[in-house]
Amino acid sequence: MRISSNFDSGNIQVILADDPNNIQLSIQKDNQSDFYQWFHFKLESSSFISHTITITDLAQSAYPGGWENYQAVASYDRQEWFRVDTEFDGNNLTIEHTPEFDHVYYAYFAPYSYERHLDLLAWAQQSIHCKPVYLGATLDNRDMSLLIVGQPEEGKKSIWVTARQHPGETMAEWLIEGLLERLLDEDDALSRLLLEQAVFYVVPNMNPDGAARGHLRTNAKGVNLNRQWANPTMENSPEVYLVKQKMHQTGVDMLLDVHGDEALPYNFVAGCEGNPNYNDRLMALENTFKTALLNATPEFQDVYGYEKDKKGEGNLALAANAIGHEFDCLSYTLEMPFKDNIELPDSVYGWSPARCKQLGEDVLIAMRAVLAQLNQ
Repeated sequence: MRISSNFDSGNIQVILADDPNNIQLSIQKDNQSDFYQWFHFKLESSSFISHTITITDLAQSAYPGGWENYQAVASYDRQEWFRVDTEFDGNNLTIEHTPEFDHVYYAYFAPYSYERHLDLLAWAQQSIHCKPVYLGATLDNRDMSLLIVGQPEEGKKSIWVTARQHPGETMAEWLIEGLLERLLDEDDALSRLLLEQAVFYVVPNMNPDGAARGHLRTNAKGVNLNRQWANPTMENSPEVYLVKQKMHQTGVDMLLDVHGDEALPYNFVAGCEGNPNYNDRLMALENTFKTALLNATPEFQDVYGYEKDKKGEGNLALAANAIGHEFDCLSYTLEMPFKDNIELPDSVYGWSPARCKQLGEDVLIAMRAVLAQLNQ
């Protein structure tokens, strides 16, 4: 029996692995950080034998409440990820599983590898509507990549979509994949309409270093990028610095910053009501977007989410707040669950890549609803 994580986005430490019924593991912290929650590892053992895998010391993890009613995902082919029986006792997460093959992968959520990220960029550039742009290098010397979808022209709106500031939130890039598949579909009437009136600036992975390293929340230097938007630097947060620099070149009429939430089993948005410049116009845009998305898909809801900030008390170091304030624009954080959408549960897959991708397509419907009113 063997357990390994020496691959893209792998993260696990082996404590004990000589008995299938008593495998003891722990999660490695993000580099130069105390955050830990993301895991991704491979088990090599005998098929059709019951295995009990315990991941320990989770009471001190980044979001202990995220383990409640959570089920890990597993895969034999690294394409289809299904849920497996999982229990949490307040400190230990126990996975009970009888693999059907000798090798099986387990993860916190379906991984989105750096290779798949590169494949997405390569696929997208083949559309006449899409131009890939190199913004600069990360701390680990990976590319910061931007996709410009649509032809920039005077009078067109600039819509920015960013994902995976927190690298363990892989559902964000799955959503981007779905959004791009529809947006680049020349036979889709909605996409044609959007590209006649807007240009999309899409950053599929804001944190490629953290993603490859198997981090939950930080970049290679242990920096939480979604706390860097007030004053990013090339020394600590080049990812944010480079993207924000480009935003000031293009302007921003709307930002959708895509994330995942460990604890809440819902899809929801968080707005900029805490910004000093928040007003009735921005509130109306937010409400129009939410109403359109509610009508587009039952996967979205607007009852459960984060507590709203009082005006003037928002954290302007967060991406959505910072950009909403600087550009006086509609700026939303979109959150998806690591668990399942409790309102539409799926016992086999839970919240899954396929559902993320569908939500990415549906988000375009809500963007159309606000398009004409952006920054008027």
